[in-house]
Amino acid sequence: MNSNVTNKSMGVLKLNDRDKSYHLSRYTPSLETSFFIKHFWRVKWDLTDKEPFWQDVIPNPCVNLVIEKNKTGIFGPAKNMFSYPVKGKGCVFGVKFKPGGFYPFIKQSVSDLIDHPMDVQNVFAIDSRTLEKAVLSLPNEEKMVEYLESVICEKLPKKDENVRFINEIIDVIIENKEITKVDHVCEQIRINKRKLQRIFQQYVGVSPKWVIKLYRLQNAAEMIDHNLNHDWLKLSMDLGYYDQSHFIKDFKNIIGKTPDEYAR
Repeated sequence: MNSNVTNKSMGVLKLNDRDKSYHLSRYTPSLETSFFIKHFWRVKWDLTDKEPFWQDVIPNPCVNLVIEKNKTGIFGPAKNMFSYPVKGKGCVFGVKFKPGGFYPFIKQSVSDLIDHPMDVQNVFAIDSRTLEKAVLSLPNEEKMVEYLESVICEKLPKKDENVRFINEIIDVIIENKEITKVDHVCEQIRINKRKLQRIFQQYVGVSPKWVIKLYRLQNAAEMIDHNLNHDWLKLSMDLGYYDQSHFIKDFKNIIGKTPDEYAR
């Protein structure tokens, strides 16, 4: 099992500003579950005698099974940036499914999970309280991953090729920053626009248009994190926007601030 499968913040904003009192680790899934799962993750913090803070996270097109004391559940993609308070001492463990990767477990539109978290027992053969006690009592992340994989494997569905197809599409979106419209995706992979929208709504829970916007704005926020002195016109052009005002509007709608305000 590999720790820190990527060095990118993947939407967790200002991550590089945190000291060792707040730590995010990611772990690769086994070959058996890797078709459905992007990675396992753990956030651990100890702010004893330190000021609490709000951690900002940009939404992403993934379902997360989150294990936290008295808050365990399965959460669909969020449509806006969200912030959660970090204070005292704590630990949260979870599994991030690949875009579309959770649909085979429930066979219902993932859009139903947006703003309506699902109880773990509705999907897996264990209730939330038992799961969180079992996982959070384990001595290290390796044991946590091993245990959670065993729970998931008991209900592991057959591979659905639409999951692979969706992730290939998202890879195209990530790698080609000039893609700013759904039409661009359809032209590149030669798929009917309505079919693409239907698959994303059912499997991912958000539209392909939304996914494009999310990745472009995540790129922007991460770039600002690493360099506060940006030329906003150049940045918007680099991210595939042809209109600076459109970029600023989208950024504010998702992040809650203009790029200038966010940098400050």
